Amino acid sequence: MPNIRVSEAARLLGVSDDTIRRWTENGSLTPLRDDAGRLAVDGLELARLAREQAQLPEDPAKAGSSARNRFTGLVTAITADTVMAQVELQCGPFRVVSLMSSEAVRELGLELGSVATAVVKATTVIIETPKGKGAV
Repeated sequence: MPNIRVSEAARLLGVSDDTIRRWTENGSLTPLRDDAGRLAVDGLELARLAREQAQLPEDPAKAGSSARNRFTGLVTAITADTVMAQVELQCGPFRVVSLMSSEAVRELGLELGSVATAVVKATTVIIETPKGKGAV
């Protein structure tokens, strides 16, 4: 499994370097050293912790759904004409953009600064890795 430096682990989980260090001190993560002697953590162990720490947003509709990808955030931009609109959400470190009718924007009461949840159900999800990190 790959070793991930503390700073990178913190960035990936959206926490501070100090939080990762505290997790190594309290046993939530096993501290390791990388080739340069810097504090690191095991990638698989970090993934497990990330999954345990994840808090799924509450479904405001209280309806069942097969969609598993929900991103709750703030509306940061709305570009609309008479028929269509582009709505941008900032969901933590992620920007999510949706195209919808202008009528839907009005019906949902979307406005800058309001809270909304993007629900993504896709048959195509592209996964990328940093250059040189994949199998040869």
